[in-house]
Amino acid sequence: MRFGILGPLRVGGGESTVTAGRDRIVLAMLLLRPGRLVPVEELVDAVWEEHPPATARAQLQTCVSRLRRRFTELGLAPDTIITDPAGYGIRTSPSDLDAEVFARTVEAARAAVAAGRLGDAGERFRAALALWRGPALGGIPSRSVRRRAQALDEQRLTVLEECVDVELRLGRAAELIEELTESVDRHPLRERLRGQLMLALSSVGRQADALAAYREGRRFYADELGIEPGVELQELHQRVLAGDLALAGQGNRAVAPVRSLPRAIGDFTGRQETLARLVKEIEEDGNRIQLIDGMAGSGKTTLAVHVATALADRYPDAQLFIDLHGHSERRPLTAAAAVAALLRQLGVPVERIPEDTDDRLALWRTELAGLRALVVLDNAGTADQVAPLLPSGSHCLILITSRRRLVGLDEGRPSSLPVLDADEAIELLGRAAGVERIAAEPEAAAEVARRCGHLPLAIRLAGARLAHRPRWRVADLAERLVAGAGPLAELTAGQRSVGQAFALSYAQVSPSAQRLFPLLGLYPGARLDSRVAAALVDLPLAETQELLDELVDTHLVEEVQPGRYRLHDLLREYARLLLVGPDRQAERRAALERLLDHHLSVALEIARTIEAAGSRRNIPAHTPRRPDLVAVPVAEGRAWFEENHVALTALVRMAEEESFPVYCWQLARACWRLNFESGHLDEVIETHTIGLRVAERLGDEAAVATMLNYVSSAYFRLARFREAIKAMEVALTLRRRLGLRGDVLTTLWNLGISYAANGDLHQAEVKFDEAFGLLRGMDDVNATTNLLNNRSYSLIGWGRYGEALRLTRLHLMLARQTQDHRQIENAMGHLAMVRHRMGDLGPARRLLRVALHLKRQAGNRFGEGEVLNEIGVMERVAGQPERAAARHREALVAMVDAGDRVGQCASRNLLARAILEQGDAASALDLYRRVLADASRLGARYEQARALEGIARSVWTADPAASRIHLEQALALFRQIESPDRHEVERLLAELG
Repeated sequence: MRFGILGPLRVGGGESTVTAGRDRIVLAMLLLRPGRLVPVEELVDAVWEEHPPATARAQLQTCVSRLRRRFTELGLAPDTIITDPAGYGIRTSPSDLDAEVFARTVEAARAAVAAGRLGDAGERFRAALALWRGPALGGIPSRSVRRRAQALDEQRLTVLEECVDVELRLGRAAELIEELTESVDRHPLRERLRGQLMLALSSVGRQADALAAYREGRRFYADELGIEPGVELQELHQRVLAGDLALAGQGNRAVAPVRSLPRAIGDFTGRQETLARLVKEIEEDGNRIQLIDGMAGSGKTTLAVHVATALADRYPDAQLFIDLHGHSERRPLTAAAAVAALLRQLGVPVERIPEDTDDRLALWRTELAGLRALVVLDNAGTADQVAPLLPSGSHCLILITSRRRLVGLDEGRPSSLPVLDADEAIELLGRAAGVERIAAEPEAAAEVARRCGHLPLAIRLAGARLAHRPRWRVADLAERLVAGAGPLAELTAGQRSVGQAFALSYAQVSPSAQRLFPLLGLYPGARLDSRVAAALVDLPLAETQELLDELVDTHLVEEVQPGRYRLHDLLREYARLLLVGPDRQAERRAALERLLDHHLSVALEIARTIEAAGSRRNIPAHTPRRPDLVAVPVAEGRAWFEENHVALTALVRMAEEESFPVYCWQLARACWRLNFESGHLDEVIETHTIGLRVAERLGDEAAVATMLNYVSSAYFRLARFREAIKAMEVALTLRRRLGLRGDVLTTLWNLGISYAANGDLHQAEVKFDEAFGLLRGMDDVNATTNLLNNRSYSLIGWGRYGEALRLTRLHLMLARQTQDHRQIENAMGHLAMVRHRMGDLGPARRLLRVALHLKRQAGNRFGEGEVLNEIGVMERVAGQPERAAARHREALVAMVDAGDRVGQCASRNLLARAILEQGDAASALDLYRRVLADASRLGARYEQARALEGIARSVWTADPAASRIHLEQALALFRQIESPDRHEVERLLAELG
């Protein structure tokens, strides 16, 4: 490069320059506008500003002459400077001027980002930034030069921010912190840089430093500008404060571009105008939400995928696709289920996805923040289904397809798709079957298109038949369509129907495949495996696989991955209608029973391998009808369940609807542990509520009690303690009447812990005492350890540490005798908590370390969160609030993984206390208020009271009157639940006077 302006002025390469002041200004003005004439008036103004001499033009010529001599000395051609009556200019080649090299390198970097080549983009951004040697044209004081140079400096900062965005997404947060800290110090008003520093710090676990960076910026904005930080920075602060960034796992993984769009079909026909219009609206008008509606099979999804493919380069970070099942045999996806699937497409681990719907949606918005993403929401049922999934901001494009107009959406431009016109339909048929062949029989081709209702899906199916039957005339197909089976009721258009095309496809397969195909339509999940198909058709697995291959070859079934099959929703409806006749009802019912039996057999065997001895007592006995189909999915264990859990829930519903009551409640029970440990608490409630209904209709009191017992577990985890207690009290009554002594004992200790969690000390004592009394007549060490676990945990919560210490030591001793590792880790954790609260800090610290190791080893996320919170309290009391805050943030992540909402409130309460003791009362107050809202919604009185106490502490100095009000509210709650925390609140009230 022969000229440099990205720093002090350089000429001729190396460190050479021009020393005369006026000459420097003239050259700088020319280099700021290379290849263009700079008017003499502008140059005069730049050199002399408000006081040009009468000889300014002559002196300007002298400056240019000196520059040309200097160029000659440096080996540059003197005619590099151009003279014109209107002014002067400078010739530069593409590689002569560092500013132009910078611009081209940045353009290449941005193109790499658009193409998803983040590594290449980062290298190019860094190469561009390396061209800078300091502030542009530093040392030249001319106002005209400085004004234009500042624009270059601004470009550099913008490029730095873009570079940091890329490198954060590549997982290089730790490497960026020093550079970002220096940049924020030099440019304290740039909120984007400050936000990037906060993200980088949070990504490496330095949440406290991230919060400090925000506080520093907030003070600076207030002192210098008299304003608060912008909305985006405030929202980022809230996410750091609440631990949401830790939950999202930002910084723990590099974000590779996500490509989840289906393949765009090659014979796209008849929608070119619509495609061009949609692309134009999005590119030029900035419409970020597009609604595409039309009847089934009209090509909505195909059009959406083509629009998405055409615009993919504009949204390089993520291209997502999800079928919302708004119009299918499956129930429509809830917002919670849909956003969970989208988060998994983005690479968020399933264990990081919160159970609470609002928290999931918040995580969805957090993950999309800053991404240029395209999302196709296919097959939406209603506006209410879609609205929660719409991200904020203008950086994302959302394409929504539906069979109905989504008039309830506040945003979005609708496009309603009609069927193809006659010419378009014939063109599509020609592309599918051969253009010359269709042109040879125009009348027959028009009849085929008409009989297909001009519907793209039906035409494609008809064209495929012709393509695979080269000896058929088009007229032969037209005649077959006229004489075909009845239409699909939901896809009629006047006298036209697509059902005839499906009938033709079905007629081409073998009798055995014809028997299998309708049975596949009974399966309620999105996709099934070959063993499910074998169970449905009651054939050997190898023979069933051959039939599936035949159906795949004829496009009646799609093999989405090896061994996994799917029916399009239209074909599923057609298959369902094939079994409607009275002559097929016995066959249909027998297949449904085989389907239920297969899934029950697998789920029961998996449950027996993962549940504890006490729980296995009430797993129903069952002999599989097809044991040859059970072994492989049982070996898959939890993976099989995660793949099929939506279908398993649907099968419970189906069992009730189709009058298979025993399969219904037993399948709900078989899936309990798998649903519960996976955080599918809504499914636990739904399946056991259905199971309860059928058990009551059967008059099977043992089954009723089982359903009530297990549905209460989900209520408890969701902090719905009153519902849990009500269900268990009924179960207790039934089990007593049936003489199920072991089950009575289980229900009693579960009731004890539930009453304790609900703040009812008296009833908890009654249930625990009765359980201990019943246990004395039994020789059951496992039951004893379970009861000791729940009882000691409750005693700790009530502050009765002496009793808790005695029971916890006994609990640990018995657990070691039985080698029950889960009970050992529980006992160790409770013993550590008791010793800490009794003031035995040395032993407590050692026990907490051991307990944390054991709980992590066992994957007990709830227990891990409890221990981390206890360690955090110990560190805060020891005068280390920063370390305490870090522990509580770790605990919060663990509680979210466990799906325990009360545990999340507890972690945030303790985190707020640690933040308060770091001196950040405003942030602590914000977090306490959030916890108060969450705990109030849950009815978690202890955490409500702790949040109220925390609010009082946060406003202690600024508003003593408000502090008193909140303390009095906290005290009332603590007294209701007989918590020992009331004594500290009473002390604080006395201190207020």
